[in-house]
Amino acid sequence: MSGIQAESLTKSYVVEGVTTEVLKGIDLHINEGESLCLYGPSGAGKSTLLYLLGGLEKPTTGRVKVLGCDLQQMGDDELSLFRNKKMGFIFQFHHLLPDFSALENVMMPLLIGGMSTQQARKASQDMLSVVGLLERQQHRPSQLSGGEQQRVAIARALVHKPKFIFADEPTGNLDHINGGKVFDLLLSLNRELRATLVVVTHNESMTGLFNKKIKILDGRIDH
Repeated sequence: MSGIQAESLTKSYVVEGVTTEVLKGIDLHINEGESLCLYGPSGAGKSTLLYLLGGLEKPTTGRVKVLGCDLQQMGDDELSLFRNKKMGFIFQFHHLLPDFSALENVMMPLLIGGMSTQQARKASQDMLSVVGLLERQQHRPSQLSGGEQQRVAIARALVHKPKFIFADEPTGNLDHINGGKVFDLLLSLNRELRATLVVVTHNESMTGLFNKKIKILDGRIDH
């Protein structure tokens, strides 16, 4: 089965004996190659749903299948390998390594995956070229603007040509102009790489750019 299938997802957290129900039964199918926007107010459960779809967290009940594989049936090592090969993640805070250049940051997932240094460098330079930062490859994060840092993070997430791109508020720290550029870049890469794109945002003005948009309200899909 292609794409992502979520069935009856719930997620609760228990803190000091108090249970908070974040997701309250989500059924969702995302076709391969689609671009999907999850939007809604803060605290609605958007990011939690994204983490469950990407296998970063496990649901309290329900299941997530990606390419027909049940994520809940995988062991930690198997799931980590699956994410490394099939998925790319972009967050609001880019989490770049400050002591490494832009090129070295992008190379990191490839080296962890076992690629040779020479191959990893070539693939990373190609991806930095795609995001318009090849000439900045030797700069450290502190020498880059916020928009440039986020583009490096996008290059790092996509350098291994994942089938699925998950982005959690990727423009949350950027001004309107740079935020628009990041959305344009993600959507163009969605088309060029034919990668499934799932983006969480509270910016409703951007939702019309996506193939599909789903509003999350109080832990449920708002129909």
